[in-house]
Amino acid sequence: RYGVPWSRPAARVREYVLALRTIWDAWQTGGELRFEGEFTSHTLMPPNFRPAPLDSGPPPVLLAAVRERMCEVAGEVADGVLAHAFCTPDVLHEVTIPALERGFARGERTRADFELTASVFVALSDEDWEANRLRVAFYGSTPGYRHVLDHHGLGSLFEHLHAKSKAGEWASMPGLVDDDVLGLFVVRGDTPEAVAFGVRDRVAGVADRVALVAEGADPAAIAPLISALAHPA
Repeated sequence: RYGVPWSRPAARVREYVLALRTIWDAWQTGGELRFEGEFTSHTLMPPNFRPAPLDSGPPPVLLAAVRERMCEVAGEVADGVLAHAFCTPDVLHEVTIPALERGFARGERTRADFELTASVFVALSDEDWEANRLRVAFYGSTPGYRHVLDHHGLGSLFEHLHAKSKAGEWASMPGLVDDDVLGLFVVRGDTPEAVAFGVRDRVAGVADRVALVAEGADPAAIAPLISALAHPA
């Protein structure tokens, strides 16, 4: 998409995080910088480029991850994962969490060392619902997200959406996403309290934080939803 060679993204991101940690450690301790990886090397740290140590220590690293390999990398080397909204509870529990746990084992870490942010599409009106249909159709047409639809036996939907995207038929794509499919991804309710209940039910026992994806929603309607999430009745 951006004209950059595409190869082994998970391995590259893993090395990038390890390089960051080595650089930050050199800044924090004043020690020598020496990182020699497969893709990059970092061995030069002139004094005028070395910032003072942070009282807070180095910042946390949170990785956005969708597929299993990147989730494994996040579990192994990152401080947290930002899960994608194009995800269902089944995929979260049966694909994402096991992949993170494999990463924890590889990095000799535990879940206590890690923060999981779940992203959830929400709809507070019919207009929000339809706006999310457009977004789900877009993500459903993308090969990198196909595994989510495959997990629910919806591989043929991906094929149809992808074909339309390649043909530039974007306007007709939402019509392929019926309400049952949309309900796999979007929490809908008539009140902020109802949506908040649905969001909590969706990520309970899994997420440490929640990111709301309110496609097309009135920003003024989101504040009560956030309040309902933060202060359940």
